[in-house]
Amino acid sequence: MQSKYKVGLLRLNLLLAALLPALMAPASANLTEALLLWMAAGWLAVSAVLVEFSHRRPPLVPWQLLPSLLLTALLLTAPERFPIWLWAWAALVMLPQPAWMSVLNLLLAALSWGWLAHAMPPEQAAFSGAVLAALLLLGLSRSRDLAPLRGIARRRAHLAPGLRLWPRAQLGRDLPRERARIRRDGVHGELVLLRTGRRRFWHQAQRLCTLTRSFEHCYRLDGRTLAALLLSPDAEQAERRRAELLAALGPIQRLRATPLSRVVSLADECRALERQTEATGPTREVDHG
Repeated sequence: MQSKYKVGLLRLNLLLAALLPALMAPASANLTEALLLWMAAGWLAVSAVLVEFSHRRPPLVPWQLLPSLLLTALLLTAPERFPIWLWAWAALVMLPQPAWMSVLNLLLAALSWGWLAHAMPPEQAAFSGAVLAALLLLGLSRSRDLAPLRGIARRRAHLAPGLRLWPRAQLGRDLPRERARIRRDGVHGELVLLRTGRRRFWHQAQRLCTLTRSFEHCYRLDGRTLAALLLSPDAEQAERRRAELLAALGPIQRLRATPLSRVVSLADECRALERQTEATGPTREVDHG
């Protein structure tokens, strides 16, 4: 299936946005201002480069916090040169973010306005504050309206562009369909759970997606557990293929393979994986039914 990620236009917009502070930096009044502008340009440029690899870093952490801090610093250090940038807070609060980040952005916006208001006549300061408050409310309202759509998109979308890796919720929806398929086609299907280390997780996730067939799906259950739905002509060939797959994947901590006809629920299989005893080397307990 063709990727639904529209990253090309987003990357272009980020690069064009990075060009603005990069062009402004040489004309800065002082070193601090120039440094902040170069940092803003660098953040936007690096974001453009990493837009397809956001799955490798945790979302909603200091990487997202940086533009808010940079905007605050610019407005505090050079308020007379960047007053119009005050309205950028309305755009920042519309970004996907946790509640604490929204609160922080509101506080930083208020701090920025208060700093700029010292140099304004009282009526102008009051008017700008009212306009900023209205824009922030509109931004928060828009972000709240988009939150359900983002949740649906995250449940439907691949976890990583170009990688056949789906979230846990998708596996729960796929299990009944795959059970019906193996009964209809008369093939052997099994659910394979793999427990790996956190440092090797994305490497082995990529390897798993590469080693499985295009019509077989792979899943991320949590930060250490992968799953795959494998189809083979019979149980004997399934065992041989699983052995080849594990040899190509490299060391894992635990493995559990259960025929789809015996899978009652995903939660039960995950609990069974947790109960498996760990040995010195990789534990490979397989339920053939």
